[in-house]
Amino acid sequence: MKFYNSIGPNPRIVKMFMAEKGITVPFVEVDLMAGENRKEPYLSKNPGGQLPALELDNGSVLAEVTAICEYLEEKNPATPLIGTTPEERAETRMWTRRVDLGVAEPLANGFRFAEGYPMFKDRMLTRPEAAEGLKAMAQDKLKWVDKQLAGKDFLAGKRMTLADILLFVVLDFGAVVGQPIDPANKNVVAWFERMKARPSAAASA
Repeated sequence: MKFYNSIGPNPRIVKMFMAEKGITVPFVEVDLMAGENRKEPYLSKNPGGQLPALELDNGSVLAEVTAICEYLEEKNPATPLIGTTPEERAETRMWTRRVDLGVAEPLANGFRFAEGYPMFKDRMLTRPEAAEGLKAMAQDKLKWVDKQLAGKDFLAGKRMTLADILLFVVLDFGAVVGQPIDPANKNVVAWFERMKARPSAAASA
């Protein structure tokens, strides 16, 4: 296998996932700043032009963070990060969906349409007028997440899952692009520090 890597939160999510599971694969570095992901030969691997991507031994290529992590989990079931039962897997997917749609997407697009606008304006459809609203949506959802974390170690209770990795990496990215965690979200802050202390957080940075 080959992992097409770059700077940015999305590749880091998969790298942290792999670090937790002890998976190592060769990396192929793609220069995101130079736009190599929007040109050949990368577009032949992933026509969506996004990173990361995972090239399998049979030559096929998987894109999208969740799909890559699901595949890696099925091939490497030890140290489960999605689940070992239908109930656990459903709970992880529920939380992953909530985090992805409620926090990750509005936070990321808030950045792309504002601080990241100079880089993204010629690469994708951007709406600068929507930036502040998107940022507010992410923060509002995070207040809800804070309530759900009350009395729990992780989003799925005692289990650390892909959903936690996704949320941690997105919030760590948000902190450096003008969207820090509101200190009033005390449960999120405490959870974030627990995640930050994991060796996989440093290994994937």
